[in-house]
Amino acid sequence: MIIKPEITSVTFADFVREKHAPTVMQILPSLDGGGVEQGVIDINAAICRAGGHSIVVSSGGRRVPEIARAGGTHIRLPVHSKNPLVIAANILRLRKIIRNHNVDIVHACSRAPAWSAGRAVQGTMARYVTSVHSAHKIENRFKRLYNSSTTKGELVMTVSHFLAEHVARNYNVDLAKIRVVHRGVALSRFHPNSVTPEQLIKISAQWRVPDGAPVILLPARLSRLKGHMFLIDALRALPQQDYFCLFVGAARGNGAYGRELEKYIEDAGLAGKARIVSHCDDMPAAYMLATVVVAPSLEPEGFGRVAIEAQAMGRPLIATDHGGSQETVIADETGWLVPPGDVPALTAALKEALALDANQRAKLATRAMSHIAQHFTNENMAAGTLDVYAELLNGATTRALPSNDGAPRLSDLSTRAG
Repeated sequence: MIIKPEITSVTFADFVREKHAPTVMQILPSLDGGGVEQGVIDINAAICRAGGHSIVVSSGGRRVPEIARAGGTHIRLPVHSKNPLVIAANILRLRKIIRNHNVDIVHACSRAPAWSAGRAVQGTMARYVTSVHSAHKIENRFKRLYNSSTTKGELVMTVSHFLAEHVARNYNVDLAKIRVVHRGVALSRFHPNSVTPEQLIKISAQWRVPDGAPVILLPARLSRLKGHMFLIDALRALPQQDYFCLFVGAARGNGAYGRELEKYIEDAGLAGKARIVSHCDDMPAAYMLATVVVAPSLEPEGFGRVAIEAQAMGRPLIATDHGGSQETVIADETGWLVPPGDVPALTAALKEALALDANQRAKLATRAMSHIAQHFTNENMAAGTLDVYAELLNGATTRALPSNDGAPRLSDLSTRAG
């Protein structure tokens, strides 16, 4: 199934030039690390470059200054909260912002904010779009209801065709209102030439990487679903050889899984060959340090930013054969795809990737970098997103508002939703 944005008669830039500079308000829980956050920051900059006005609403975070640097405005609200009372209060707060700033488009980028945003647009002149970034688990009817908030926009954006099918199948969303816009990577930052020898020396010393050892990198938050133990099992099956494995990602909650992972590494006899690093401020350097990058998620990723970043950096990549990776990795051309949880298959791919000679690595890097430059850049993502905004703006002359059935009802929201 291929879902593409409809061709619009007037682009976002045309609308700016011929009518007025639209104001777009993106709403997300916070502005720290993560794919959703990066996407909002990138689109904020794209709106401003195109001549529009950008507002980002979040509960705050370390990346807030990036909004103003690109020309946007950040407004702090507790839109991260799942408390029904806070959500109800946010409806009035958001509606006031929409009216005071003459917001043309409201874009809810996450589930909790969408519960407020879907109601806030009612009674205003704003159009409403939502986006889905993950195939959230549907454990019960309360979880399904909570997840459904991001499927109630006039248009629904997804970051992969996999997610488009998931949304249509599980939330009864008409395919005609779904728009697929893949995420992108900033090639000015994620390119081998962007990393200096000094950066590599610094990060190698910081992480105490043994000199000359091939580096196997798994960059992901510490979550069981990201496949850390799957990779450890594959490493244990590798022939005895000199390698060093880095797990780069922050722990969630009380850190119990991180402690469990440390013990799993020790029990596997890999205590001197694997290390957990909680944070990284220089991911391009981390990728360049890697001999091979592994993205072994056990559950399908909605998109999977690691896959495009690693390929953009020209690194050999091994990912699991499901979800967004099937759309971003060309198997046996730009990387390897292995069945999730299949230890022998992952072990075999690791052996092959580690055995590549310089010529083979160069050819793979060329294919991977060309693939990303053609299909998965920030420019492509920005253009696709602005096309969706333009589609809404072009139909906005009558300002038909979403019906009450187009947004979740607060009375339906249970505090049992996770």
